[in-house]
Amino acid sequence: MLFLKKESMLNLLLAEDHNVVRSGIKKLLEADEAINIVAEAINGAQALELIRDNGSIELLLTDLNMPGINGISLISEVKNFNPNVKVVILSMHDDEKYVAQAFQAGASGYLLKNVDAEEMLFALKYISRGGSYICAALSMSMLSKVLKRINSAVAVAETAIDFSSREIEILELIAEGLTNQEMADRLFISKRTVEGHRQSLTDKTGCRNTAALIRYAMVHDILQ
Repeated sequence: MLFLKKESMLNLLLAEDHNVVRSGIKKLLEADEAINIVAEAINGAQALELIRDNGSIELLLTDLNMPGINGISLISEVKNFNPNVKVVILSMHDDEKYVAQAFQAGASGYLLKNVDAEEMLFALKYISRGGSYICAALSMSMLSKVLKRINSAVAVAETAIDFSSREIEILELIAEGLTNQEMADRLFISKRTVEGHRQSLTDKTGCRNTAALIRYAMVHDILQ
């Protein structure tokens, strides 16, 4: 039996190289009457070919890592061919560098593969109406990192301790677990000089042992 496509339906191309994963996503999406899966692709090259051959595709939901053309390159290729096609990444990668690369290439959304059905469907419909979307788990993770950097900057500003470049070097070597003699050999200075710098770090920070010094450096974002 044939059904006429409703005008409000979202025409979507699903690109995923793992058959089981693709089938699961397809089943989830087909349960929503507002989404029409026009075609499926098992790699980036096939996805690009389908978009070129089918002018009805409005949105590409694609994995980041696939054989041939990778997800980032695919985004650029799709946007160069047809800027009106929305691209949404569905990936296991939660590193913010991948998120940044995807949006810089022209993606409209980034979802993790553990996203629930309700959020995925909301995201696709929201993006189809012109919005951009990052899944809640990623948004909270990125916000947490931003807040941590802000808090670290505030803490450093509040302490306003002026460390010399040599003291920071000593602090980094302490974090590596080197002894005073090993630090002296590494920096070509005397063991007594190293001990003097350690005492200076202790006096400035109020930390009375190595563990406390390392913790102080990490909390205040002094170590790279």
